[in-house]
Amino acid sequence: MSYLCTLFCAMELHFHKYQGTGNDFIILDNRHLHFPKNDTNLVARLCDRRFGIGADGLLLLEDDSSSDFNMVYYNSDGNLGSMCGNGGRCLVAFADSLGLVNGKVKFIASDGLHEATIKGEQVSLKMADVASINTKKKSFFLDTGSPHHVQIVEDLTNFDVAKEGRRIRYGVYGEKGSNINFVEQLSPDTFMVRTYERGVEDETYSCGTGVTAVALAMHNAGKTQNTEVYIRTRGGDLSVRFNAAKGVYRDVILEGPATFVFKGTIEW
Repeated sequence: MSYLCTLFCAMELHFHKYQGTGNDFIILDNRHLHFPKNDTNLVARLCDRRFGIGADGLLLLEDDSSSDFNMVYYNSDGNLGSMCGNGGRCLVAFADSLGLVNGKVKFIASDGLHEATIKGEQVSLKMADVASINTKKKSFFLDTGSPHHVQIVEDLTNFDVAKEGRRIRYGVYGEKGSNINFVEQLSPDTFMVRTYERGVEDETYSCGTGVTAVALAMHNAGKTQNTEVYIRTRGGDLSVRFNAAKGVYRDVILEGPATFVFKGTIEW
């Protein structure tokens, strides 16, 4: 490519769009490292729902020497994010479409090594162990690869998640913030969850690390005795199963659909 074309010619970006229970992502095959990873404004523009493709976040699939691939995740504000559970499941589905997955896969994310299995559109993702759950008066705090505040509320359907989530995200946790989850128990093993996500700065239809945090917090609080918990989100249903011993949660598996939406090209 000539110097003048480097300056003035538009570049084509090939992308795929996936969603996991309504949590949607732009996914790029970046094994050749062509994507300008430090261009925060470009990521934010691509994720913009009016002026770009539209998504809760952007994922890059890259080569990794010690696993099947490396996952790089950006929040929709353009900044690098922490672990994203639904994003990880969608990236596994994308890797499967590229022929990189043979039923099982291992990949590196910001919080370390993850394992996953895929069968059709169902992806089961092994999450990080959790050894600490901080119990407060009316809430819980834990890190499931991303920080999460979990709070039990009544009448969750009519609850103002955006307003209260924003207040807690900044007012309690400061600029660095936390994701904020509001939960209502529906049965001994089923909970409804709505999440305000930092980096998106709004409610999303689902949050994988948030769903995981809710399942573990509710078990830790004695709200359920089950080691497989079912979660209803605005975008669909997920399940979380785990082993619990001496306050440590291991073999934590987040399972649910990861669905291809569309693919295309965009100039930048």
